[in-house]
Amino acid sequence: MHVVDISALYSPDGGGIRTYTHRKLEVAERHGVRLTVVVPGAEDGVRQVGKARLISIKSPRFPLDRNYFYFASDRIIHAALDAHQPDFIECSSPWGSAAAVADWPGAAPRSLFMHAEPLSAWVYRYLDGFLPRQAIDRGFDWFWRYLRRLDARYDQVISAAPSLSKRLRDGGLTHIVDNALGVDPGVFSPANRDEGLRARLLAQCSLPPEATLLVGVGRHSPEKQWPMVIAGVTAASYGRPMGLIILGDGHGRASVVRAVGENPHIQLIAPVRDRPEFARILASADMMVHGAPAETFGIACAEARASGLPLIVPDEGAAYDQLEPGLGFAFKSLDAASLAGVLAEAIPQLPAMRARAIAAAPDCRTIDEHFEALFAGYAQVLASRRAA
Repeated sequence: MHVVDISALYSPDGGGIRTYTHRKLEVAERHGVRLTVVVPGAEDGVRQVGKARLISIKSPRFPLDRNYFYFASDRIIHAALDAHQPDFIECSSPWGSAAAVADWPGAAPRSLFMHAEPLSAWVYRYLDGFLPRQAIDRGFDWFWRYLRRLDARYDQVISAAPSLSKRLRDGGLTHIVDNALGVDPGVFSPANRDEGLRARLLAQCSLPPEATLLVGVGRHSPEKQWPMVIAGVTAASYGRPMGLIILGDGHGRASVVRAVGENPHIQLIAPVRDRPEFARILASADMMVHGAPAETFGIACAEARASGLPLIVPDEGAAYDQLEPGLGFAFKSLDAASLAGVLAEAIPQLPAMRARAIAAAPDCRTIDEHFEALFAGYAQVLASRRAA
């Protein structure tokens, strides 16, 4: 089965989608899939991974985030599909590329993978507090109408989190397939904990080894809510030695730097691309703190769970989906004061929470389990289509 993935949200400097795509390229062949991922990029190019290929088409940069690119026209997407003649098409963005894939006249069945739910990621962030969400949804019913039209033209709409699935079903979509993501197998484990590394990270935060070390992971962009997280951690740290390292970068870095200000206990660290080193950093922290209520995957939280970390997450979105009873706390979404209060409550319970989190770490779902279900589902749709 030849699967062509039109992946408009991929960036070589991206986070979760980049990690997801690279693993997908590595494992597709073992599931009997010849995978071609087509992405917009800085230059034309082909990266071969076994029989899988990552094909970059030279494209304009996205003006709001220079790390990303966009397909300049539907014609480019149609030409790629004409050239590669897929048995099955996956589209990895709900925006213009999804309509272009739906319009392609070929016979291949197709799925829409919801890597983002834009109302939660953007609109709510600006209008929460001014309008109730029911009113916001009514005002943006054009978007839900658009998604419902796509749903009618796609064989599957893949959702990787229960909260997103509920949003989509409540919005009237009927072709939802639940398929949770997971972590890279054999990479993340509590056994990666390095007390020397932990002490060095705390020293970088101007704190002794007895302090609590929090870790945050994610790009510097508004939907990640780093200024809110920083405000909550700063408030919670009065009278409690607490450091925070944030691994990430992005177009919103200036606002994150301003939020840190002169606080020596919060340090910004560039993304760590070396997976074993990243896994060591996660396992060497004491808790993960995450601020994005519009998270679609919660991959960073899943990786933290697999590393034996308790989670401090907002009370909605895919990050909240990752929270298991007794393995962390939820705070009121977008509320720095609530985050500060939850951190103060969590610190005395940290030893017991960490022990439970370490015991639960081996049970975390792997990304390979996700891909096994994904490709099996595609094969089933294709077989049914051919039989019909």
